[in-house]
Amino acid sequence: LDLSNCSLHSVPPGLAEAAAAIVLDLTENPLTTLPNGSFLGFIHLHSLAVPLTLECPGGSDAWQNVTVDRSSRLCQGQRNPCNSSVELAWPCPENSVCAPDGPGLVQCLCDHPFHGYKCLREGTFPMLLFGGILGTATVSLSLLLWGTQRRKAKTP
Repeated sequence: LDLSNCSLHSVPPGLAEAAAAIVLDLTENPLTTLPNGSFLGFIHLHSLAVPLTLECPGGSDAWQNVTVDRSSRLCQGQRNPCNSSVELAWPCPENSVCAPDGPGLVQCLCDHPFHGYKCLREGTFPMLLFGGILGTATVSLSLLLWGTQRRKAKTP
């Protein structure tokens, strides 16, 4: 994805839709910062070129090779922060596993069959019970309102 020399003053809001990009060029733009989370979900990004004034997202530790030339910084080979010897600031809770989520970013995915907050619930979500209760409540409330409000409807 070549966004070089596009007069970008900030990261475009639609950039998240290009999360499957492998190569991204942001050079020759008057960018001042790369907000945290700008590259959330960019797990396949292999090469990123940014203006010289900016650092590589996630820092130089998030990339295998960072090279600098006269006008740009090239970040290559995104590292998996889950395989790092450096301990994570927020380790994943029990019953979950660390997964990369972009340069220097991680996400914790629940192991099967766990789900929910901090992966503490075991089994599957009770869809039938949830749907049954929601459906019953909706039908009951609709019948109650229909019965109480139909006398106020004007008849022709």
